Amino acid sequence: MTTLEKVREWLKTYPGYSQLKDLTVDATDPQPANGSVSPAGLIEISRKRDILGNVIVTNQHNFTLYFVFPKAPDDDIGAEENAQWLLGFQDWVQAQSCAQKTPTFGDNKRRESVKAQNGTMYGADADGCAVYSVQLSVEYEKSY
Repeated sequence: MTTLEKVREWLKTYPGYSQLKDLTVDATDPQPANGSVSPAGLIEISRKRDILGNVIVTNQHNFTLYFVFPKAPDDDIGAEENAQWLLGFQDWVQAQSCAQKTPTFGDNKRRESVKAQNGTMYGADADGCAVYSVQLSVEYEKSY
């Protein structure tokens, strides 16, 4: 299973996921209750070679998550509900990562970390939809 597939399947286990109809890749339907995962690339953080020639690489995959929820203009109640969902999601990611309940991405589960950061409202329209984004990063080690 690819990193993207692992991330998508794991995100579906979030208790608040039931508020979403779908979680697509790279495209978000402008209707409420939709989300998408957009891969934002791989960063090689470090590479170490031991005296036997073994290489351990620390990688970070980055994703931008988008969530579309209803939010009428000047609707503070809806805005607060959406913000609470976003904050709850970020808390859940942190708890899952600390408890090692995230998928295994590399070769050393104990050295893995998943973070959901910078949750914000990306934009809203007059039709009653708001798009929120979260930066998701997965850091792990691979041995070669």
